[in-house]
Amino acid sequence: AATAMVATLPGRTQGLGLVTEPLLRDFGLGRVEYARLNLWTTLLGSLACLGFGRLLDRWGARRVLTLVTLLLGAAVMGMAVSRTTAQLAVLLLLTRGLGQSALSSVSISLVGQWFPGGSPRAMAAYSLLLSFGFMAAFPLVGGAVDALGWRTAWGWVGLGVMSVAILGHVLVRNSPESAGVRDGSDAVRKAGWTAAAAFRTPAFWVFGLAGALYGLVASGIGLFNESILVELGFAPVLYHRTLAVTALTGLAGNFLGGWLGQRRSPRLLLTPAMALLGGGLFALPHLHTTGAVYVQAVVMGLSGGLMTVLFFGFWVATYGRAALGTIQGMAQMLTVIASATGPLLLALTHQAAGSYAACFRLLAFVAALVALLGMWVPLPNRMTKGAKSEGNQIPA
Repeated sequence: AATAMVATLPGRTQGLGLVTEPLLRDFGLGRVEYARLNLWTTLLGSLACLGFGRLLDRWGARRVLTLVTLLLGAAVMGMAVSRTTAQLAVLLLLTRGLGQSALSSVSISLVGQWFPGGSPRAMAAYSLLLSFGFMAAFPLVGGAVDALGWRTAWGWVGLGVMSVAILGHVLVRNSPESAGVRDGSDAVRKAGWTAAAAFRTPAFWVFGLAGALYGLVASGIGLFNESILVELGFAPVLYHRTLAVTALTGLAGNFLGGWLGQRRSPRLLLTPAMALLGGGLFALPHLHTTGAVYVQAVVMGLSGGLMTVLFFGFWVATYGRAALGTIQGMAQMLTVIASATGPLLLALTHQAAGSYAACFRLLAFVAALVALLGMWVPLPNRMTKGAKSEGNQIPA
């Protein structure tokens, strides 16, 4: 599952960022034109979360993982040989939809199917593995782009993604039961909420909003971090150092989330994660020393680490496996849409006010509101409503 998530790299903003500059030169595109193209392909691609989420519930992770990685790899290789802007737009849409949306949903759902209780330790281990995977993949692909050119490097990336299809077909099984593992009642494992019932619960939207808000903040700050620091009077080189700090503290947040998740309600994970996010955002326009910048990076990293573990484990632990693909697909779609609009929101704020500060204060207020909602939102009992086939009286 972690390998599959790393394979989403060519469909993610950070992955595409590795080839943005040579791609713009090749196609003669301006930044604003490319930014708009990227926004619309991301928004349209987010619909794949729902379509492939339904397929996950019907076909299982093995078949869908094989299909998505084959199609994504082919789209990336096609992008490497594309020559017109129209071809680029179509292939960019496919990489966004198949990578950032569909394959992400498959990866998260695979963990959920194998750990139906949303084991915090399993989710923390998954988070750590994919973090290490991305930390290795980014410099590897970036170095290949510099050495071989973006088209050749992107072609090899596409071939690597397609190889994950072979790995998945050979190794992946849809569930513990399909591999002969019997741990607990099959009836309980198969029970769970229908997607329609889950979408009617306040908890789905509160936790979904929290994940979307973090995605919006991470994408917006990630794209304009250097500009934000320059506005505050710091040298651009500080951006790269804060990236390392955020990554390391994010891993610490993964460990902390795994530990707390075994002992506390998901609400008591959501609230500190959102409180840290809100505090970090509120402090951002008021940073005046290098030490303060590092402290703020630590706070944001811890928030991200906690939210990652929570987002991966909450859906199956709360709603069961019956419609996990569709439920998780909707949650993933919310984060993709928010991630697409984050940079635009910051850019429009800066254009109108000449500063990012107003946007950070607004987002800090929203994070504080979500933290409060997280303290009080009722958590549904996954075995008492919406069970597909086993009835509503199965004990948790």
